Amino acid sequence: MIFIFFSFIPPLVELFAIILTITGLCMFEIICSIDNAIINAEVLSTMQPKYQRWFLLWGMLFAVFLVRGLLPLLLVWGSTPELTPWEAFTAMFSDNPDIEEAIKASSPILLIGGGTFLIFLFFHWLFLEEKHYGIRGESYFFSKGVWFYAVVSILLMIIVWFAIEKNAMMAFGAVVGSTAFFIVHGFRQNAELHEQKLKGSNMSDISKILYLEVIDATFSIDGVIGAFAFTMLVPLILIGNALGAIAVRQITVSNIDRIKKYKYLKNGAMYSIFCLGIVMLINSFGYHIPEFLSPLITFVVIGLFFMKSVREVRKESSFF
Repeated sequence: MIFIFFSFIPPLVELFAIILTITGLCMFEIICSIDNAIINAEVLSTMQPKYQRWFLLWGMLFAVFLVRGLLPLLLVWGSTPELTPWEAFTAMFSDNPDIEEAIKASSPILLIGGGTFLIFLFFHWLFLEEKHYGIRGESYFFSKGVWFYAVVSILLMIIVWFAIEKNAMMAFGAVVGSTAFFIVHGFRQNAELHEQKLKGSNMSDISKILYLEVIDATFSIDGVIGAFAFTMLVPLILIGNALGAIAVRQITVSNIDRIKKYKYLKNGAMYSIFCLGIVMLINSFGYHIPEFLSPLITFVVIGLFFMKSVREVRKESSFF
Protein backbone atom coordinates (compact mmCIF):
# COMPACT_ATOMS: atom_id res chain seq x y z
CA MET A 1 0.00 0.00 0.00
CA ILE A 2 2.80 2.42 0.95
CA PHE A 3 4.66 1.52 -2.25
CA ILE A 4 1.56 2.31 -4.35
CA PHE A 5 1.21 5.71 -2.61
CA PHE A 6 4.82 6.71 -3.23
CA SER A 7 4.63 5.55 -6.85
CA PHE A 8 2.15 8.37 -7.47
CA ILE A 9 4.40 11.08 -6.00
CA PRO A 10 6.59 11.74 -9.09
CA PRO A 11 3.58 12.18 -11.43
CA LEU A 12 1.89 14.43 -8.84
CA VAL A 13 5.02 16.56 -8.46
CA GLU A 14 5.32 16.84 -12.23
CA LEU A 15 1.64 17.80 -12.53
CA PHE A 16 2.05 20.45 -9.83
CA ALA A 17 5.09 21.87 -11.65
CA ILE A 18 3.10 22.07 -14.90
CA ILE A 19 0.17 23.82 -13.18
CA LEU A 20 2.54 26.24 -11.43
CA THR A 21 4.28 27.02 -14.73
CA ILE A 22 1.02 27.61 -16.63
CA THR A 23 -0.35 29.80 -13.82
CA GLY A 24 2.84 31.85 -13.74
CA LEU A 25 2.80 32.25 -17.52
CA CYS A 26 -0.83 33.34 -17.44
CA MET A 27 -0.24 35.99 -14.76
CA PHE A 28 2.90 37.23 -16.49
CA GLU A 29 1.05 37.58 -19.81
CA ILE A 30 -1.82 39.49 -18.17
CA ILE A 31 0.43 41.97 -16.38
CA CYS A 32 2.67 42.52 -19.41
CA SER A 33 -0.41 43.23 -21.55
CA ILE A 34 -2.05 45.88 -19.35
CA ASP A 35 -0.82 48.75 -21.54
CA ASN A 36 -2.05 46.88 -24.60
CA ALA A 37 -5.46 46.36 -23.01
CA ILE A 38 -5.77 50.09 -22.23
CA ILE A 39 -4.94 51.05 -25.82
CA ASN A 40 -7.39 48.45 -27.15
CA ALA A 41 -10.18 49.65 -24.86
CA GLU A 42 -9.73 53.32 -25.80
CA VAL A 43 -9.72 52.60 -29.54
CA LEU A 44 -12.60 50.12 -29.32
CA SER A 45 -14.73 52.80 -27.65
CA THR A 46 -14.69 54.70 -30.98
CA MET A 47 -15.89 51.69 -33.01
CA GLN A 48 -19.32 50.29 -33.78
CA PRO A 49 -20.50 47.39 -31.55
CA LYS A 50 -20.41 45.00 -34.52
CA TYR A 51 -16.70 45.59 -35.09
CA GLN A 52 -15.95 45.56 -31.38
CA ARG A 53 -17.36 42.04 -31.19
CA TRP A 54 -15.45 41.09 -34.35
CA PHE A 55 -12.17 42.24 -32.84
CA LEU A 56 -12.78 40.54 -29.49
CA LEU A 57 -13.57 37.19 -31.17
CA TRP A 58 -11.43 36.93 -34.30
CA GLY A 59 -8.77 39.25 -32.95
CA MET A 60 -8.41 36.98 -29.94
CA LEU A 61 -7.98 33.93 -32.17
CA PHE A 62 -5.30 35.77 -34.13
CA ALA A 63 -3.54 36.92 -30.94
CA VAL A 64 -3.63 33.48 -29.31
CA PHE A 65 -2.86 31.10 -32.14
CA LEU A 66 -0.90 33.08 -34.71
CA VAL A 67 1.13 35.35 -32.43
CA ARG A 68 1.42 33.72 -29.02
CA GLY A 69 1.27 30.23 -30.52
CA LEU A 70 3.46 30.58 -33.59
CA LEU A 71 6.15 32.91 -32.22
CA PRO A 72 7.48 30.64 -29.43
CA LEU A 73 7.50 27.71 -31.85
CA LEU A 74 9.50 29.76 -34.37
CA LEU A 75 11.95 30.84 -31.67
CA VAL A 76 12.59 27.25 -30.54
CA TRP A 77 12.83 26.01 -34.11
CA GLY A 78 15.08 28.90 -35.14
CA SER A 79 17.52 28.15 -32.33
CA THR A 80 17.33 24.38 -33.08
CA PRO A 81 17.24 24.21 -36.90
CA GLU A 82 18.10 20.50 -36.95
CA LEU A 83 14.58 19.80 -35.67
CA THR A 84 11.42 20.10 -37.75
CA PRO A 85 8.77 22.54 -36.46
CA TRP A 86 6.63 19.56 -35.42
CA GLU A 87 9.50 18.02 -33.44
CA ALA A 88 10.10 21.35 -31.71
CA PHE A 89 6.41 21.56 -30.76
CA THR A 90 6.08 17.95 -29.55
CA ALA A 91 9.38 17.82 -27.68
CA MET A 92 7.66 17.52 -24.29
CA PHE A 93 5.76 14.43 -25.48
CA SER A 94 8.72 12.80 -27.18
CA ASP A 95 10.98 10.16 -25.64
CA ASN A 96 13.57 10.61 -28.39
CA PRO A 97 16.87 11.46 -26.63
CA ASP A 98 18.19 13.18 -29.76
CA ILE A 99 15.38 15.76 -29.68
CA GLU A 100 15.87 16.39 -25.98
CA GLU A 101 19.63 16.78 -26.43
CA ALA A 102 19.22 19.12 -29.43
CA ILE A 103 16.93 21.48 -27.50
CA LYS A 104 19.19 21.35 -24.45
CA ALA A 105 22.24 22.22 -26.56
CA SER A 106 20.57 25.14 -28.33
CA SER A 107 18.69 26.58 -25.34
CA PRO A 108 21.60 28.81 -24.16
CA ILE A 109 21.41 30.78 -27.42
CA LEU A 110 17.69 31.41 -27.02
CA LEU A 111 17.98 32.12 -23.29
CA ILE A 112 20.80 34.66 -23.58
CA GLY A 113 18.99 36.47 -26.39
CA GLY A 114 15.74 36.55 -24.43
CA GLY A 115 17.49 37.61 -21.23
CA THR A 116 19.24 40.48 -23.00
CA PHE A 117 15.93 41.61 -24.53
CA LEU A 118 14.13 41.62 -21.16
CA ILE A 119 16.90 43.43 -19.30
CA PHE A 120 17.05 46.11 -21.99
CA LEU A 121 13.27 46.43 -21.73
CA PHE A 122 13.50 46.96 -17.96
CA PHE A 123 16.20 49.62 -18.17
CA HIS A 124 14.31 51.46 -20.89
CA TRP A 125 11.30 51.64 -18.57
CA LEU A 126 13.47 52.63 -15.60
CA PHE A 127 15.36 55.43 -17.36
CA LEU A 128 13.03 56.74 -20.07
CA GLU A 129 9.36 55.92 -19.49
CA GLU A 130 7.03 58.06 -17.42
CA LYS A 131 5.66 56.12 -14.49
CA HIS A 132 4.10 56.18 -11.07
CA TYR A 133 7.06 55.92 -8.71
CA GLY A 134 6.58 52.71 -6.76
CA ILE A 135 9.83 52.55 -4.81
CA ARG A 136 12.55 54.96 -3.78
CA GLY A 137 15.14 55.63 -6.46
CA GLU A 138 12.90 55.36 -9.53
CA SER A 139 12.59 59.15 -9.83
CA TYR A 140 16.39 59.46 -9.71
CA PHE A 141 16.92 57.02 -12.58
CA PHE A 142 14.21 58.74 -14.60
CA SER A 143 15.99 62.07 -14.15
CA LYS A 144 19.16 60.44 -15.58
CA GLY A 145 17.45 59.11 -18.71
CA VAL A 146 20.34 60.13 -20.95
CA TRP A 147 22.34 57.28 -19.39
CA PHE A 148 20.06 54.55 -20.75
CA TYR A 149 22.03 53.98 -23.94
CA ALA A 150 25.34 53.98 -22.10
CA VAL A 151 24.08 51.45 -19.54
CA VAL A 152 22.64 48.97 -22.07
CA SER A 153 25.70 49.30 -24.33
CA ILE A 154 28.04 48.47 -21.46
CA LEU A 155 25.78 45.59 -20.38
CA LEU A 156 25.78 44.17 -23.90
CA MET A 157 29.57 44.44 -24.07
CA ILE A 158 29.93 42.54 -20.77
CA ILE A 159 27.41 39.84 -21.76
CA VAL A 160 29.07 39.31 -25.16
CA TRP A 161 32.54 39.20 -23.58
CA PHE A 162 31.64 36.36 -21.25
CA ALA A 163 29.50 34.61 -23.89
CA ILE A 164 32.37 34.49 -26.41
CA GLU A 165 34.48 32.53 -23.96
CA LYS A 166 31.73 29.92 -23.64
CA ASN A 167 30.14 29.77 -27.09
CA ALA A 168 30.41 32.17 -30.03
CA MET A 169 26.77 31.49 -30.95
CA MET A 170 25.72 32.63 -27.49
CA ALA A 171 27.43 35.96 -28.14
CA PHE A 172 25.52 36.20 -31.41
CA GLY A 173 22.29 35.36 -29.54
CA ALA A 174 22.90 38.29 -27.15
CA VAL A 175 23.37 40.65 -30.10
CA VAL A 176 20.19 39.32 -31.70
CA GLY A 177 18.33 39.95 -28.41
CA SER A 178 19.52 43.57 -28.27
CA THR A 179 18.71 44.10 -31.95
CA ALA A 180 15.22 42.65 -31.44
CA PHE A 181 14.65 45.04 -28.54
CA PHE A 182 15.40 48.16 -30.58
CA ILE A 183 13.36 46.95 -33.57
CA VAL A 184 10.34 46.03 -31.43
CA HIS A 185 10.64 49.21 -29.37
CA GLY A 186 10.69 51.29 -32.54
CA PHE A 187 7.47 49.73 -33.81
CA ARG A 188 5.83 50.01 -30.39
CA GLN A 189 6.82 53.64 -29.91
CA ASN A 190 5.41 54.51 -33.33
CA ALA A 191 2.16 52.68 -32.48
CA GLU A 192 1.77 54.56 -29.20
CA LEU A 193 2.42 57.92 -30.91
CA HIS A 194 -0.35 57.20 -33.40
CA GLU A 195 -2.83 55.98 -30.79
CA GLN A 196 -4.36 59.42 -30.17
CA LYS A 197 -4.64 60.06 -33.91
CA LEU A 198 -6.31 56.69 -34.32
CA LYS A 199 -9.05 57.48 -31.79
CA GLY A 200 -10.01 60.74 -33.43
CA SER A 201 -9.42 59.77 -37.03
CA ASN A 202 -11.86 58.99 -39.81
CA MET A 203 -10.31 55.59 -40.42
CA SER A 204 -12.74 52.75 -41.03
CA ASP A 205 -13.36 50.29 -38.20
CA ILE A 206 -11.72 47.54 -40.25
CA SER A 207 -8.55 49.65 -40.56
CA LYS A 208 -8.59 50.26 -36.80
CA ILE A 209 -8.89 46.51 -36.16
CA LEU A 210 -5.90 45.79 -38.38
CA TYR A 211 -3.93 48.50 -36.61
CA LEU A 212 -4.85 47.07 -33.19
CA GLU A 213 -3.64 43.64 -34.31
CA VAL A 214 -0.24 45.12 -35.19
CA ILE A 215 -0.06 46.81 -31.79
CA ASP A 216 -1.08 43.57 -30.08
CA ALA A 217 1.65 41.67 -31.92
CA THR A 218 4.35 44.09 -30.74
CA PHE A 219 3.13 44.01 -27.14
CA SER A 220 2.91 40.20 -27.13
CA ILE A 221 6.64 39.77 -27.79
CA ASP A 222 7.57 40.65 -24.19
CA GLY A 223 5.33 37.91 -22.80
CA VAL A 224 6.48 35.33 -25.33
CA ILE A 225 10.18 35.93 -24.73
CA GLY A 226 9.72 36.08 -20.96
CA ALA A 227 7.88 32.76 -21.11
CA PHE A 228 11.16 30.96 -21.81
CA ALA A 229 12.29 31.88 -18.29
CA PHE A 230 9.47 29.58 -17.12
CA THR A 231 9.95 26.67 -19.53
CA MET A 232 11.37 25.66 -22.90
CA LEU A 233 8.30 23.54 -23.65
CA VAL A 234 6.23 25.19 -26.38
CA PRO A 235 2.83 23.58 -25.51
CA LEU A 236 3.01 24.94 -21.94
CA ILE A 237 3.93 28.39 -23.25
CA LEU A 238 1.02 28.24 -25.68
CA ILE A 239 -1.47 27.26 -22.96
CA GLY A 240 -0.24 29.81 -20.40
CA ASN A 241 0.00 32.71 -22.83
CA ALA A 242 -3.32 31.82 -24.46
CA LEU A 243 -5.14 31.87 -21.11
CA GLY A 244 -3.48 35.18 -20.31
CA ALA A 245 -4.47 36.65 -23.69
CA ILE A 246 -8.09 35.56 -23.19
CA ALA A 247 -8.11 37.17 -19.72
CA VAL A 248 -6.70 40.40 -21.18
CA ARG A 249 -9.52 40.50 -23.75
CA GLN A 250 -12.07 40.17 -20.92
CA ILE A 251 -10.36 42.95 -18.98
CA THR A 252 -10.47 45.10 -22.12
CA VAL A 253 -14.25 44.72 -22.28
CA SER A 254 -15.34 44.92 -18.66
CA ASN A 255 -12.80 46.11 -16.12
CA ILE A 256 -10.32 48.41 -17.84
CA ASP A 257 -11.20 51.49 -15.72
CA ARG A 258 -10.79 49.48 -12.56
CA ILE A 259 -7.44 48.08 -13.69
CA LYS A 260 -6.20 51.62 -14.40
CA LYS A 261 -6.67 52.45 -10.72
CA TYR A 262 -3.99 49.94 -9.74
CA LYS A 263 -1.22 52.29 -10.78
CA TYR A 264 1.75 50.18 -9.67
CA LEU A 265 0.94 47.01 -11.61
CA LYS A 266 3.20 48.18 -14.45
CA ASN A 267 6.03 48.56 -11.93
CA GLY A 268 5.48 44.98 -10.80
CA ALA A 269 5.51 43.78 -14.40
CA MET A 270 8.80 45.53 -15.15
CA TYR A 271 10.58 44.30 -12.00
CA SER A 272 9.43 40.76 -12.72
CA ILE A 273 10.71 41.18 -16.29
CA PHE A 274 14.09 42.24 -14.90
CA CYS A 275 14.22 39.22 -12.57
CA LEU A 276 13.20 36.82 -15.36
CA GLY A 277 15.85 38.32 -17.64
CA ILE A 278 18.50 37.61 -15.01
CA VAL A 279 17.20 34.06 -14.60
CA MET A 280 17.48 33.51 -18.35
CA LEU A 281 21.04 34.87 -18.46
CA ILE A 282 22.13 32.68 -15.53
CA ASN A 283 20.55 29.61 -17.12
CA SER A 284 22.19 30.36 -20.45
CA PHE A 285 25.64 30.11 -18.85
CA GLY A 286 24.83 26.65 -17.50
CA TYR A 287 23.95 27.54 -13.90
CA HIS A 288 20.70 25.69 -13.30
CA ILE A 289 17.87 27.67 -11.72
CA PRO A 290 14.95 25.58 -10.37
CA GLU A 291 11.93 25.87 -12.67
CA PHE A 292 9.61 26.81 -9.80
CA LEU A 293 11.63 29.98 -9.15
CA SER A 294 10.35 31.96 -12.16
CA PRO A 295 6.64 31.53 -11.29
CA LEU A 296 7.46 32.21 -7.64
CA ILE A 297 9.27 35.45 -8.51
CA THR A 298 6.35 36.52 -10.68
CA PHE A 299 3.77 35.86 -7.97
CA VAL A 300 5.78 37.59 -5.24
CA VAL A 301 6.86 40.68 -7.18
CA ILE A 302 3.51 41.34 -8.84
CA GLY A 303 1.70 40.52 -5.58
CA LEU A 304 3.73 43.11 -3.66
CA PHE A 305 3.02 45.86 -6.17
CA PHE A 306 -0.63 44.85 -6.39
CA MET A 307 -0.98 45.24 -2.62
CA LYS A 308 0.78 48.60 -2.82
CA SER A 309 -1.71 49.63 -5.51
CA VAL A 310 -4.66 48.50 -3.39
CA ARG A 311 -3.41 50.54 -0.43
CA GLU A 312 -3.07 53.57 -2.71
CA VAL A 313 -6.63 53.14 -4.03
CA ARG A 314 -7.99 52.92 -0.48
CA LYS A 315 -6.01 55.97 0.57
CA GLU A 316 -7.38 58.00 -2.37
CA SER A 317 -10.94 56.75 -1.68
CA SER A 318 -10.75 57.77 1.99
CA PHE A 319 -9.33 61.16 1.01
CA PHE A 320 -12.32 61.95 -1.20
